[in-house]
Amino acid sequence: MSLPVGRRGQLLATVGVFVVGCPCAAAQVRPAAEPSVPASPAIEPQHLDPQSPMAPLPGLGVDWPDLSKAPVEPLVVPTLATLTGEARYSYRIDGIDGVASALLRDRFDQLSTLATNDGQPANAAQLDRRAREDASLLVSLLKADGYYDARVATRVEPNARHPLVVLDADPGTRYTFSGVTLSGVAGAGDKEALLRKAFGLHAGDPVNSDSVVAGQSALVTTITDKGFPFAVVGDPEIVVDRAAHSATLDVAVVPGAQRRFGHIVMTSGQQVFDAVHVQDIARFTPGNPYDASALVDLRRALIQTGLVSTVKVAPVEGKEPGTVDIAVGVERAPPHTIAGEIGYGTGEGARSEVSWTHRNLFPPEGGLTLRGVLGTQEQLASVIFRRNNFNGRDRILTASVTASNLTRNAYQARTFGLAASLERQTNIFFQKKWTWSLGGELLASDERDVIVSTGAPRRRTYFIGALPTTLSYDGSDDLLNPSRGFRLSGRFSPELSLEGNVFGYSRVQLDASTYRTVTKGTVLAGRIRLGTIVGAPRDAIAPSRRFYAGGGASVRGYGYQDIGPRDPNNDPIGGRSLSEFSIEARVKAFGNFGVVPFFDGGNIYTSGLPKLTDMRYGAGIGLRYYTNFGPIRIDVGTPVNPAKGDPRVAVYVSLGQAF
Repeated sequence: MSLPVGRRGQLLATVGVFVVGCPCAAAQVRPAAEPSVPASPAIEPQHLDPQSPMAPLPGLGVDWPDLSKAPVEPLVVPTLATLTGEARYSYRIDGIDGVASALLRDRFDQLSTLATNDGQPANAAQLDRRAREDASLLVSLLKADGYYDARVATRVEPNARHPLVVLDADPGTRYTFSGVTLSGVAGAGDKEALLRKAFGLHAGDPVNSDSVVAGQSALVTTITDKGFPFAVVGDPEIVVDRAAHSATLDVAVVPGAQRRFGHIVMTSGQQVFDAVHVQDIARFTPGNPYDASALVDLRRALIQTGLVSTVKVAPVEGKEPGTVDIAVGVERAPPHTIAGEIGYGTGEGARSEVSWTHRNLFPPEGGLTLRGVLGTQEQLASVIFRRNNFNGRDRILTASVTASNLTRNAYQARTFGLAASLERQTNIFFQKKWTWSLGGELLASDERDVIVSTGAPRRRTYFIGALPTTLSYDGSDDLLNPSRGFRLSGRFSPELSLEGNVFGYSRVQLDASTYRTVTKGTVLAGRIRLGTIVGAPRDAIAPSRRFYAGGGASVRGYGYQDIGPRDPNNDPIGGRSLSEFSIEARVKAFGNFGVVPFFDGGNIYTSGLPKLTDMRYGAGIGLRYYTNFGPIRIDVGTPVNPAKGDPRVAVYVSLGQAF
């Protein structure tokens, strides 16, 4: 590459700050204005002595180099003559300890030919080529970081075992910006100061290509987020002055006019939703100031419905002055889902489940699910209607019809139920702080248990109506694998029961959990659960509506629902109140694997208020495998103070942490 030379010996850069592996292609560098050079007078033919000094050239501005003096070190000078055959090698970089950032070193390691083949046999020609490539790479990375005069030479140091390739770097002086301008940004009016702050570069800052690209990106994001949908931000232009070791930076900005949101319009394509439903999902309404981030959010929400495969969301000229309409185009995804599950659980027996779902049988987003369960202790058939984004974002309307036969150690229940609920949900894409649900249930249940005093079996039929309500707050940092924060939730369900006569009672349950990172890779987690049933004695309440404890989501080490008072047959009978706690340390052991020692405790009581006496304790250790969608959990627990009939060891497998 040639560099033009000015009259004062000033070198003017003609190269950009384009760097291999560095996202700075948007930046452009142009030379400063170069003075004109007068034409040279004609040179008469003459006999030249090759050993004599070369005559000066008029108008060039600098003398020819003196060949009698030591030459300037070239960019790369390999010295590999002593290497014969193939040998394993290592390499080292000198001269950048005080200037190279961690990012520069990471990029070099990722792109280096020497690093890629480190420790592999190589001959002299291969080492020569690799050293030249890495020297050129290092020069490019240093220039991208503002060291425009960087030079790198190579040499090989003989070694008894392996040759050592050394890259000798001379970064030179780091260039700084002598001026930074945003041409046209004044057209943004009162948003000018905000845009300049977002760009973030000022005179005196180092000439760094990453900073330039980041500033340009931040400027584009901010100007479109602040009401300028059709703003144009040009490519950065950098002019380098090598004599002054500085540069100027200019970015052209054409803000256009500020706009307000208009209406959503559906473009050509497969119409899964209409514009009214998309407006229910959007977090903006007509008349709001335009904000480009709201379009990104809308696109994610439409994809999260599972009904579309691709989504295009773009601003277009609005039909009303000063507005911008939002054009939405979607492509339909397959609407059907078939799912299956098979497994075994201590206390729950073998269990298989299959379901078929049409996610948009009743547009918009009205899905129908047919679900069946077949197991040694559970049989179930249900039809579920679910409408997502019901008259608002993340609002779910659900209605179901269920027939089931459930066999537990404590009872057997044959139940037919109707249920409906309206809830605000949370999910891994849009984790909510506050969630809630309002619902209603009508149940007819034929249930078998025993008379506590004698152990004789009995069967009773209950007709139950309930209005369950929940309210939850999630202050944690992750839905499936929290490492800090806390969660609180409460459930209140007033119920009426008919079994001989009509009576009412209320079920109340409170849950709280907390998470704290104590060291890198170690999270200490704890939870408590309290519950009570007030308004009726235990024996009057249907066995399936009482409180139970024990199992993988309760006190680990014990069988499912096995903790608490028992009948003469040593089977659990449930109770009117419960107390539980859990403490565990989630330790990231190696790679994607972790270990979790835990200690749980809890009990069920016949009284209306929970107590902290006669607790059953369980301890054990768990294994976690961390995936992109959450940890896979395997816990092995044992009772610390078991009662008669409790297992020695219990195993639990599930997705997500225990709490």
